[in-house]
Amino acid sequence: MTEPTHDEPHDGALGARLNWLRAAVLGANDGIVSTAGLVVGVAGATGSRSALLTAGLAGLLAGSMSMAAGEYVSVSTQRDSEMAALAVEKRELREQPEAELRELTELLEQRGLSREVAREAAEQLTARDALRAHARVELGIDPDELTNPWHAAWASFLAFTVGALLPLLAIVLPPADWRLAVTVLSVLAALTLTGFSSARLGAAAPKRAVLRNVAGGALAMAVTYAAGSLLGAVGV
Repeated sequence: MTEPTHDEPHDGALGARLNWLRAAVLGANDGIVSTAGLVVGVAGATGSRSALLTAGLAGLLAGSMSMAAGEYVSVSTQRDSEMAALAVEKRELREQPEAELRELTELLEQRGLSREVAREAAEQLTARDALRAHARVELGIDPDELTNPWHAAWASFLAFTVGALLPLLAIVLPPADWRLAVTVLSVLAALTLTGFSSARLGAAAPKRAVLRNVAGGALAMAVTYAAGSLLGAVGV
């Protein structure tokens, strides 16, 4: 007889991991692609190392701050909504406990429990911690693990910075004749890695994620290089 496997998570760990993964992968990919597109575009117009460094650093700082601010605002809004929902639930539990007990019973019954078992489970959960029971069953919120906007902001900031450093260093460190080739190959390799890693950590097939990352990055660099070359050719 085959033994059952227990590799898959059965609690909130998967959701928390996927949230961190989303922020980290989004930040790293954005850092790689946006900075690569910026420096490759500038490289199409000029071979000046100082111009490339200035453009890359400006893109890195602006992008990392933008990502951090965006994540902070987004997650703060989510946290405010969660706290407001918990406050409403807390008030309802205080003002109409019997109605809330019936509601919890019905929610458990909708999940497949018999009426009797659902009532008993609702009573036990309410006696143990009524707010946590309603938060998890009714709202899908864990009161002990509310989203933290600062964590999300720092994760995005660091991920973007790490991602942006790769094309920045690749465009300024090699000799002039090798800059573009080294940057393009480094960026495509990095996007392959982030696409593969995000898919594997999220338990998804990696091929589609890798193709998506690589195609998007290659298109961005091609477009910005063409624009930079055109502007350089006309002397802008």
